[in-house]
Amino acid sequence: MITPSADITAWFSGRLPAAWTRHGGPDVVVDREEITVVLEIAAPTLDDDTAESTRSEAIAGRIAGFRDETREQRVSIAREAEQRFERKVAWGVSCDGHTALFTHIAVPAMTRLRQPERQVLDTLIAAGVAKSRADALAWCVKLVGQHTDEWLADLRRAIDDVDRVRAEGPAV
Repeated sequence: MITPSADITAWFSGRLPAAWTRHGGPDVVVDREEITVVLEIAAPTLDDDTAESTRSEAIAGRIAGFRDETREQRVSIAREAEQRFERKVAWGVSCDGHTALFTHIAVPAMTRLRQPERQVLDTLIAAGVAKSRADALAWCVKLVGQHTDEWLADLRRAIDDVDRVRAEGPAV
């Protein structure tokens, strides 16, 4: 049985230590292979006139500290979730508008492309935008995602509604 995203999010909300969620609940993203849990952590306290480069370094330090201090507990929670939901778990944090993913999987996506699509990828390689066709395809997907966030969010909500309605129906 496939566990709905809302149930997975609820499990993490209940399972995570309270200290990790005092700045807001986790942002949980689920697909067929992976669950990504992004936690909001407090920004370092700095003066308003702190240079942006100094602010960025302070945030990087805060993120690194959280990653190191919580590693053992995150691994334990991930193992529980991986057994329960049959997916890998990836972790990340968001701090003062900066998001860093600690670990996440890269899943191959097989596709057949005709020459015009291959030429697009090869142009990106020739221009130095990407090192390989796989990198070029990933770049294209990111670009489309940036420009269609609202549409994709609506589509994901619709899929969640279908999952919810399907779960409320009789078991087959």
